[in-house]
Amino acid sequence: MPRRLEKSGFWVWVTAVVFYPIASLGKTKANGAEHVRREGGVLLVMNHISHLDPPVDAVFVHRNGRVPRFLAKDSLFRMPVFKHMISGAGSIPVYRDGANAGDSLVAAREALRDGKLVVIYPEGTITKDPDGWPMRSRTGVARLAVECLEHDIPVLTVARWGTRDILNGYTKKFRPFPRKKVTFDVSAPVDLSEFKGREIDNRLLRDVTLFLMTRVREQLAGLRGEQAPTEFYNPAKAKRKAAGADG
Repeated sequence: MPRRLEKSGFWVWVTAVVFYPIASLGKTKANGAEHVRREGGVLLVMNHISHLDPPVDAVFVHRNGRVPRFLAKDSLFRMPVFKHMISGAGSIPVYRDGANAGDSLVAAREALRDGKLVVIYPEGTITKDPDGWPMRSRTGVARLAVECLEHDIPVLTVARWGTRDILNGYTKKFRPFPRKKVTFDVSAPVDLSEFKGREIDNRLLRDVTLFLMTRVREQLAGLRGEQAPTEFYNPAKAKRKAAGADG
């Protein structure tokens, strides 16, 4: 039986008209999609490997009866036409610096408490790991996860693989044909009880972020049929290492 769609509006419909053909560039297969509940707040924690991820992920969520609210770079909200699509569909701008830096988390918390599904890419951008594994992530995801823990909102970790074979943002290669396989692995709601009651400080935020992204990395290893690295790629560390080698 098809999943009942969450009520949406004009801009969600417009976005769907644009995103569905883009998502069809890949042959999608999903494991665990039944964990995406049809009603109530949900936080999806996902890896990020290609600029194709948002439309592909949006269609995946929409096919499972929900309207995704993405945490997205604020620069996207200044692009002609596109800004109307993503803001109208309920996406949340992320400001990295300045007085508005915390507004995105406030808006995301409100969306979760209002029963919306929120998608976050904790890495903040497509991974810089040359092999496509998740890189060191920001702790904003932990702040949202703690909010979910306090309000009994499910947090799902999701790994996705295959979009980089279609569009690689670093090599600038676009290979739509033949159609590539895009696979998702969706976890059951994550048990965060070990963090309940702890003081919300930098250590807790780092611990929760590591916990969630380690799960994503393990799920990705399963999709890829490969052994995951033991550490998360650190772009700053890699840059210093390269500079030292050049010197």
